[in-house]
Amino acid sequence: MNINKIDDRFATTGQVRPQDIEELAREGYRSIVCARPDDEEQGQPAFAEIAREAERHGMSIVHIPVSGPPPSPEQVARFEKAMETMEGPVLGFCRGGSRAAALYAAIAR
Repeated sequence: MNINKIDDRFATTGQVRPQDIEELAREGYRSIVCARPDDEEQGQPAFAEIAREAERHGMSIVHIPVSGPPPSPEQVARFEKAMETMEGPVLGFCRGGSRAAALYAAIAR
């Protein structure tokens, strides 16, 4: 994974796989936001698989699928609400990290 730290609270990366979760937990990530829709690409792990592994490691996880830039106002509102309750640091992911970064940029003040 190529993790791009935006600030102390949020970082982004490309696709996370269930086998990556243990390492992410060791690195200190407490929560995950998945901005990638399921079945976007053949062979992509389903959100439910990643969520099971994250929860097994005590991490919070939320799915806010974004199909293309920019995220909708509803997606931004869901993301903002999630960020208010999730313990950080939070890792956002999608195929390459840009949709997760766009969600964070939409609420950054």
